[in-house]
Amino acid sequence: MDVELPKVVVYCDGACQGNPGPGGWAAILSYEGHKLELSGAEKATTNNRMELTAALQALRALKRTSDVTFYTDSNYLVRGATEWLPGWKQRGWRRKEGSLLNADLWQALDEQLGRHSVHWVWVKGHAGNPLNERADQLAVRAIRSLPTSDQG
Repeated sequence: MDVELPKVVVYCDGACQGNPGPGGWAAILSYEGHKLELSGAEKATTNNRMELTAALQALRALKRTSDVTFYTDSNYLVRGATEWLPGWKQRGWRRKEGSLLNADLWQALDEQLGRHSVHWVWVKGHAGNPLNERADQLAVRAIRSLPTSDQG
């Protein structure tokens, strides 16, 4: 008998002031009318690392195997997770052209993806989608929460 997995919706985003520079990430998880907002920041990072961190932290927050639909404005995250990941794994976490940037995060994300049924939906950034805009606000707020000496 198949057990129906809990259905979780996640909106995630990353932000960076300078690239590289201080960065923030955020994820908004929704499940059966409940909402959880997560965010964090790093003093020296890239936008792509923050996009990956947002998705990774969202998946790590789930206590049970779930059916997760991610909404993100990051083509890098969507294409990496849906198109490029199998090839990177097959080549020992390398690109055809050589080393893979953010391999540590891709490996951690791949481990989490193995625990869940995940669907990816790309949304246009800064286009009025309320939860995408909220995730962006949380990521930017996280950057501002860094001590000013850490912001460049």
